[in-house]
Amino acid sequence: MRVAIITVSDSVARGKRQDASGALIADWARARKYDVVSTATCADDTAEIVRALLSACDAAESELVLTTGGTGLAPRDVTPEATRAVIEREAEGIAERIRVLALPNFARAALGRGVAGVRGSSLVVNLPGSPNGVRDGLDAIDPIVQHACDVVSGRVTEHPLPASRGPASRE
Repeated sequence: MRVAIITVSDSVARGKRQDASGALIADWARARKYDVVSTATCADDTAEIVRALLSACDAAESELVLTTGGTGLAPRDVTPEATRAVIEREAEGIAERIRVLALPNFARAALGRGVAGVRGSSLVVNLPGSPNGVRDGLDAIDPIVQHACDVVSGRVTEHPLPASRGPASRE
């Protein structure tokens, strides 16, 4: 799978802080033998985020675009709005899964506003900006992201239930 990583952070964009969250995403992707085809850093600015997303989805032809940062309640947290401007269809269940699975260990996960959706043949997923939030988000999408990208790309068109699983045990 081809993965693009976009870090949204004023301090990282200005060179005042290391990009620990983007590095975690890259490590996660490489551990799964995914190709990291592009990385970008941009300030918490809607136009910059939109440009980075368009480039990742269209120019880099990424199957999975993971953003980190800009998903909270602060006035400059505009990643969800920028993402909605770019995606063609929202995938609400992915964003819900990220929040719901983090809640038992981190109540403030409920404050996250990240979204997920599809642009062309790319799946875009907003992750929180903190390294712990990124870990939680990656743990949440890990069991579903390959299948999601296969469906988005058209590699999978049918969804038969595996023989070893019944309806009650499905994820």
